[in-house]
Amino acid sequence: MDMTGMDGMDSSSNTTMATMMAVFQNVMATPLYSTSWTPSSTGAYAGTCIFLILLAVTFRGLLALKSVQESRWLDAEQKRRYVVVNGQAPMAEAMSRDSLAKGAVLSANGIEENVVVVKKPTKMVRPWRFSVDPIRALMDTVIAGVGYLLMLAVMTMNVGYFLSVLGGVFLGSLLVGRYVSSAEH
Repeated sequence: MDMTGMDGMDSSSNTTMATMMAVFQNVMATPLYSTSWTPSSTGAYAGTCIFLILLAVTFRGLLALKSVQESRWLDAEQKRRYVVVNGQAPMAEAMSRDSLAKGAVLSANGIEENVVVVKKPTKMVRPWRFSVDPIRALMDTVIAGVGYLLMLAVMTMNVGYFLSVLGGVFLGSLLVGRYVSSAEH
């Protein structure tokens, strides 16, 4: 006897499709990441939810860490450099010639300032650096991996897992959200 339905699938695949419908459920024995991680008791389910909360807090922490590190790298690249200018008289000498400028001018370089501040152009592509880019790539990879793990937990459609991820995101943002730039969200 042929058990093929109108859509060409047999009855076993129809049963599988029925269990994969996108509805929230609250079954404690919902596997997470593999069938071997299936909570079998209330304590195991609570432990899984706590793990998801900590994973989401870690995710927010990694975003904050990346944002802070990007800011440090940018500051190091845009750090002002002082360049000695040939032929320009020191500020102290110019002040001594000017009768109206009686007084000392104190700067970060002292009174004998014969330098010009050079700033980085604002529309320049940042150069590839061995000390920065592999670390940035590793951080992006870890952030993506943790994000995908959280996404898989939410895709189980388990209400407890879903609320745990949201609670972890809230707690992580509460702890370190001020360090994340708006571009990193």
